[in-house]
Amino acid sequence: QVQLVESGGRLVQAGGSLRLSCAASGRTFSRYAIGWFRQAPGKEREFVAAISGSGGYTYDADSVKGRFIISRDNAKNTVSLQMNSLKPEDMAVYYCKAQRAYGYWGQGTQVTVSL
Repeated sequence: QVQLVESGGRLVQAGGSLRLSCAASGRTFSRYAIGWFRQAPGKEREFVAAISGSGGYTYDADSVKGRFIISRDNAKNTVSLQMNSLKPEDMAVYYCKAQRAYGYWGQGTQVTVSL
């Protein structure tokens, strides 16, 4: 089982940058692919970015391609999401998810983007 804790969400101006972190418990962290998802009020949760267990493969949603970068440090059991050129439409609660045979979600961190 994996427990995930997201952090780093806060209020930021449009055009600014923010770095989210997802800290995981467990000794098998490197066996899990990790994804970032987000959910805005009144909308369904959507995929943002994902990274393979080794960190060798990454995938980005079209809406964030070229602006967001996902990375991981398996020695520290963390996955980061570097978010640049933030837009008001990026405002949401951001969740990380560890996926293997089962999926495990964190509790989320709020990102607010002001004009």
